[in-house]
Amino acid sequence: MIKFVLAALWICAVTVGTMLYSFQFSQAKNSAEPPPAFFGGLDYVSTDVISVPVVKNGAVDGYFLARLSYSVDSKKIKALSIPMDAMLVDEIYSHLYANPTIDYASEDSFNVNAFRDGLIESINARVGDELVHEVFIEQADYLSKAEIRNQGARSRLGPDSESSAPASKSSH
Repeated sequence: MIKFVLAALWICAVTVGTMLYSFQFSQAKNSAEPPPAFFGGLDYVSTDVISVPVVKNGAVDGYFLARLSYSVDSKKIKALSIPMDAMLVDEIYSHLYANPTIDYASEDSFNVNAFRDGLIESINARVGDELVHEVFIEQADYLSKAEIRNQGARSRLGPDSESSAPASKSSH
C-alpha cells in the first residue's frame, strides 16, 4: 500500500511540475517582442484578369492584360466605404491612362518597378492613407490587335486546319 501512496505522490509532483513549467513557458512567449508588421495584419487581395485597351493615335493598338495581388492593411480595408476590387481596377485604368509614355509592346521600355511603385502611390494617395504595402504581378501581357486577330482566326479554323489544307491540295 505504501508503494501506491508513493506512486500517487510522485505522479502528483510530476503533474504539478509540468503545469508550472508550461505556464512559465507560455508567459515567456507572450512577453517576447511582437513580430514585425510585415508578418501580421496584412491581407492579400487579388484581382481578376484586367484588360486595358491601349490607345495610340486615336485607335486601339492592343490590350494590356494584368492580374495583380495587393498586400493591404486588414484594419483599413474593413473601414473602406467602397469595394476594394472596384477601387483597384479603377486605379489601374487611371494609372495606365495617366502614363501614355509607357510602351507595352517593348519589354525593354516597360519598367516593372516603376509600374508597381506608381500603383502603390496612386492608390494610397486616393485613399489618403497607407493602405497598400506591396503590389505583386501575377500576370502581365500585351496583345496587339494583330495577335488577337491571328488567335481569333486560328480558333475559328481549328487546330487541324493548317495541317489538313496542304494535304488536300497535294492529293488533287
